[in-house]
Amino acid sequence: MHGNTAKKIELHAEDTAVINEKYLDPEKWHKQDTTWALSLFGTAIGAGVLFLPINAGSGGLLSLLLITILAFPIMYYSHRALAKIIYASNSAEEGITGTIREYFGKKASIIFNIVYFFSIYTIVLMYSVALTNTASSFIVNQLHMKEPPRAILSLVLVLGLIVILNFGQDITVKIMSMLVYPFIASLLFIAISLIPQWNTSMLSFSSVSTVTTGTGYFGMIWIILPIIVFSFNHSPIISSFVMKQRATYGIEATDAKSAQIQKVCYIMTFSVVIFFVWSSVLSLTPNDLVMAKEQNLSILSYLANELNSPIITMAAPIIAFVAITKSFLGHYVGAYEVMRDMIIEYSKARGKDVKEKTVKTMILVFVVLTCWYVAYANPSILGLIDTLSGPLVAAILCVLPMYTIRKVPVLAKYRGKMSNVFVIVVGVLTVLASIKAFF
Repeated sequence: MHGNTAKKIELHAEDTAVINEKYLDPEKWHKQDTTWALSLFGTAIGAGVLFLPINAGSGGLLSLLLITILAFPIMYYSHRALAKIIYASNSAEEGITGTIREYFGKKASIIFNIVYFFSIYTIVLMYSVALTNTASSFIVNQLHMKEPPRAILSLVLVLGLIVILNFGQDITVKIMSMLVYPFIASLLFIAISLIPQWNTSMLSFSSVSTVTTGTGYFGMIWIILPIIVFSFNHSPIISSFVMKQRATYGIEATDAKSAQIQKVCYIMTFSVVIFFVWSSVLSLTPNDLVMAKEQNLSILSYLANELNSPIITMAAPIIAFVAITKSFLGHYVGAYEVMRDMIIEYSKARGKDVKEKTVKTMILVFVVLTCWYVAYANPSILGLIDTLSGPLVAAILCVLPMYTIRKVPVLAKYRGKMSNVFVIVVGVLTVLASIKAFF
């Protein structure tokens, strides 16, 4: 009896050793942790950062300080919450859609896909506007040529990007992903180059009147939340990140390891972005930032037009154009995949079999016409972020994880935390910002 028990214990120890050998030691920092921290870092910093200084600075010193205080906790706790609901799911390998289907059923996953599509596609539309404005500003201010007709310029740009993607989507996406780190390096370069241009006009609490007149300080928080949520959003990569940690360290260690890697990444992201924001804002005046908002330009295009610096004059708009192009293409790929899946699923539900070529043609026609129209109409980019992109991203990134943690039993251990209260408050206020904009 004792001999059999000893043998069983020995066999169990051997099995445990095999399992432990399968995973890396979560107590140590490994090469793959560095790789993922850099991947998250690169994904978290996109073209949205180019519009953050405008909202940050046009509200004066107080809005700048609020963004500095709120940026890290919003980015960290919201993405941590999203990671938690994914790695607790048995369908995590299917991404966030599979996770929602497991927790709430097929209808909920369909609703999620619709919201997710609009959250991506509004960004595609927004970058269509940004790309047209950047190109137009560069032609007029840097090349000193006559401004081309907006209808023609916007159509040429949209068609050019779609043609590039459809002739070599995989290669294009790969090249654009390679531009992530040069883009980050260029942001640091611009931020450092701007130091000689710094002035003290922003370092006055009286400058806050630029935005707070008629809205109050609570109104200012409402103004800055959508741009913070939007600028630091990188929710699409969280599913892949979580699955890799679960496969590398095991289910038990995934939570702690994910938190460790995310913390390192977000410290880097926060440092780079906030330095860029402060350097950009300190190089201009509150009135300059209000003008940049009215002209519907990214901060780099405005800096190129206003500062007497040959390097910034030429480099800034080119960096902006490449960054916006990269983000447009990346979001287009995501939007295309969601649209394709939705059309095919809808057709199957109605008993129809739609050919791949037909689906592709439908999507291309829709994308070209909508992007062309919106780019030509030239709506406010920051207005789109405040009323559509920011609130939709907040619904997915903040409200959804908190609702899931509250309702799903397997996530009960994550309830009752102060960070949950913070995330849900940020999420609700950001979603409500879209309603506030219409009143």
